[in-house]
Amino acid sequence: MGKSRAVVDGPSNLGLRPPVAGAVPGCYKLAGAIRDQGFLQRIGAADAGYVTPPRYDREGWKPGDGVFNAEAIAAYTVKLADRLAKLFDEDRFVVLLGGECSNLLGPALALKRRGRYGVAYLDGHSDFRTVDNSPYVGAAGGEALALITGRGQADLTDLEHQGPYTRATDAALLGIREDDEYVGDVRNAGIPVWPARVIAEDPAKAASGVLEHLKHLDGFWVHLDVDILDAAVMPAVDSPDPGGIDHAQLAELLQPLLSAPKCAGLDIGIFDPDLDPDGRYAAELTDTLVAALT
Repeated sequence: MGKSRAVVDGPSNLGLRPPVAGAVPGCYKLAGAIRDQGFLQRIGAADAGYVTPPRYDREGWKPGDGVFNAEAIAAYTVKLADRLAKLFDEDRFVVLLGGECSNLLGPALALKRRGRYGVAYLDGHSDFRTVDNSPYVGAAGGEALALITGRGQADLTDLEHQGPYTRATDAALLGIREDDEYVGDVRNAGIPVWPARVIAEDPAKAASGVLEHLKHLDGFWVHLDVDILDAAVMPAVDSPDPGGIDHAQLAELLQPLLSAPKCAGLDIGIFDPDLDPDGRYAAELTDTLVAALT
């Protein structure tokens, strides 16, 4: 029998740009939309509560100022890590309902406190933007893989003097499109890449490759940005793109990763219920997650 499961809501939208002037990103509603599909009961998970994020506020920020909402993201990362640490101490498998991609800093910090852990980064984008490969940084959600591997401003990459939370060689990137502008930097950092096209050909083989890459570690975490899915089946994200995988391929990719004994948990982000007025995409995403976890 595997670990008991616990679901935590981590509904931070701090690392995304506003969808339109005067609005905030709707991904903070992800947890509610997934829970409303009976998710906890369907995967047999305990309810581990809700970690309240700080207010979203980009007022006064301008390009060149660094990551916006950085102070709030840093505070939330520690708060989230503290909550997750208690669940890891209880030997729980954690499902973290986000949120956006910078939520990954919370579990990455919590696991770094415990030992050497890797990350399987499932995303339609590399999220490897830094000041070294871009004119400026801003949205932490587009920089999350760079941040957890120590690339970026110290107030986010070196909390508690624990940075980097994940060694670059202990990460794996899955699901990017062929034209990702930072893929060369990712590979140069020593991070293996499985593009969406390769996953689509054989999801189980991709998962096996990731598990082989991470097998020497104390454990690993799975990060899922749902824009790994093709825009035709998942348009309810901030940056939908063609060339992604479908739901069946995602379930087949996730299942061996999540059932591996060394997998500590999973975070899910970027799905935006504001772009899903009839709840269709929430239902389909939940079905896929349940299939992967059961």
